[in-house]
Amino acid sequence: MKNQFKIRLYGILGMLGGLILFAGDMLFYYHADSTDFILNMAKSSDFKLKLSGISALLATWFYMLGLIHINDALKPTKPFIKNIIIGGFAGIFITYGIVHAEYVAIATSAKIALQNSLDVSSTIFLARDINTVLRLFAYPLFAILSIVFIVQVWQRKTLYSRKMILFFPLIPFLFQGIIANLLSGKLYTIIIGGFLNLILVLFFLASTINLWNSK
Repeated sequence: MKNQFKIRLYGILGMLGGLILFAGDMLFYYHADSTDFILNMAKSSDFKLKLSGISALLATWFYMLGLIHINDALKPTKPFIKNIIIGGFAGIFITYGIVHAEYVAIATSAKIALQNSLDVSSTIFLARDINTVLRLFAYPLFAILSIVFIVQVWQRKTLYSRKMILFFPLIPFLFQGIIANLLSGKLYTIIIGGFLNLILVLFFLASTINLWNSK
């Protein structure tokens, strides 16, 4: 019973990490009358930008606690393979937090540009370029993690059922463009603006349900 409680608790904490950073996304992006993310960031209040920056730290803590949940799902996995998966998730979770925090620089630059009638694209160029460089570190981690995780789950070397592959972040990520084309207005801002965190919420939700009665 103690182990079941631990699995459920840390799965929920992982979900909470995603929801916190999703809220941070909305503090940046959400505006009732616009789907222009950069313009919306420029119009955000200083208080919202501060809260969004703080959300990156809090969410990263909760995402890292979610690793305990994932680790329990990998009990049957060979230690070397388990370390690759846990290391991959850890690297991505940390990158999520750092990249989101760096968005404060983009938002602040856009805000300064709007307030001083400057060209927004030029003003945010450096901050955006740094953001892009930071993201590059996550791509090879994500590629390696995707291959190893999916193979292990498919070969039934974890506590997950094969259905869990459908909820691994790679699968919804591949459909992001299609989903974006189907949405508009507020729904577009909410789902696409927070997409990367929503797919992790979905992953932790599916994982928690999948392992709910695991021992």
